Amino acid sequence: MDLDVFVSAHRAEWDRLEALLRRRRRLTGAETDELVALYQRTATHLSVIQSSAPDPQITGRLSQLVARARSAVTGTRRASWRDVIRFFAYGFPAAVYHSRRWWIPTALVSTVTAVLLGWWIGTHPEVRSAIAAPSALRDMTRPGGEYEAYYSSHPAAAFAAQVWTNNAQAAAMCLVLGVFLGLPVLWILFENMLNLGVGIGLMSSAGRLDTFLGLILPHGLLELTAVFVAAGTGLRLGWTVIDPGPRSRRTALAEQGRAALGIALGLVLVLFVSGVIEAFVTPSGLPTWARIGVGVIAELAFLAYVYVLGGRAARAGDTGDLEAAERSATVPTAA
Repeated sequence: MDLDVFVSAHRAEWDRLEALLRRRRRLTGAETDELVALYQRTATHLSVIQSSAPDPQITGRLSQLVARARSAVTGTRRASWRDVIRFFAYGFPAAVYHSRRWWIPTALVSTVTAVLLGWWIGTHPEVRSAIAAPSALRDMTRPGGEYEAYYSSHPAAAFAAQVWTNNAQAAAMCLVLGVFLGLPVLWILFENMLNLGVGIGLMSSAGRLDTFLGLILPHGLLELTAVFVAAGTGLRLGWTVIDPGPRSRRTALAEQGRAALGIALGLVLVLFVSGVIEAFVTPSGLPTWARIGVGVIAELAFLAYVYVLGGRAARAGDTGDLEAAERSATVPTAA
């Protein structure tokens, strides 16, 4: 495409759109129709230039024009509690549901990895001796030792806030770093599974695996599911960089990135619930079966939320992305 010819052919339309946007008085009906038509054409022109002959100066001007025109056409919209309710009732569970082909395999592979690491550590004394001295290992695994004291070493409210912050940070890193082909996400996952595997191995070698599971399962089921969802979404985002499908890479990344941002916001609430369980239920005096039962109920509630509400919203066409009216205008591009 000859950019100079294209600009000469359409400059008058852009100037007219800018003139309409500068009007102080209220536009007439005919002028409003003209503004809408020019906005749509200019958005198409911007997309064509970006995909065929990107020029920083021209794309900068057209981007500004399209943004101003879009604001004039659609008006300013304020978020309301209805948007929050809609997000948690439809958008978030639909986005998690759409990502299930990524986070479910991630969960299965990660869990198997943690179990294998735990078996390797628990059955090989030389591996345990490389982790710490025998006396240190006894301090960690004995009744009332470091593993058990960890959950009651701070006031419950402060501990819940700390756990929530740490887990939300780990989930956010999985989502943000996924764009780097997913490689940092794999490392974060491995670190988490290694820590879990070490706990399984050390406590099983001390004959206290049941105690460890009673400590980790009440909150860990929901907590790890949230991490797996974040990691799977991050890996999906990384794969979009490699294979954007029939869309342009920019459009595909924008769609997946917006969905990932929605998942990140939703997981904040999921991890909050997990943190509350870890702070108030895990160290409580409830019987082990009751504490684990709380974790199982929370996990089943989340899965039902995703598969019932999310599945219904997904089948209705909700992807967790912004509504069509809130997204930037795009045109089809050749592969």
